[in-house]
Amino acid sequence: MTRDRFWADPRGLIHEAYRIEGITEADCRSIFLDWALGLSGEADTRAHIAALLERHGAAAPDHPMTQVLRAGLDRAVHSGRRGGRAGRARPQ
Repeated sequence: MTRDRFWADPRGLIHEAYRIEGITEADCRSIFLDWALGLSGEADTRAHIAALLERHGAAAPDHPMTQVLRAGLDRAVHSGRRGGRAGRARPQ
């Protein structure tokens, strides 16, 4: 068996999630988090998620991982909030 070396999922985590029978949305969120933490800091997360949805989502629109990927794509937009001192400091 060859491992899925798709550029957006080099470890095959998302691919395998789609193959697990009876997987729950909570399981998919955990797998998604593991996948996201494995991305490099320079990775375009939105492009990766969009590619994964294109590859897997069309064939399994009701799968919990498809729902998690869609939510991840929606939430990947930067909110503009900053952390640390910059988030707490009042504008002058």
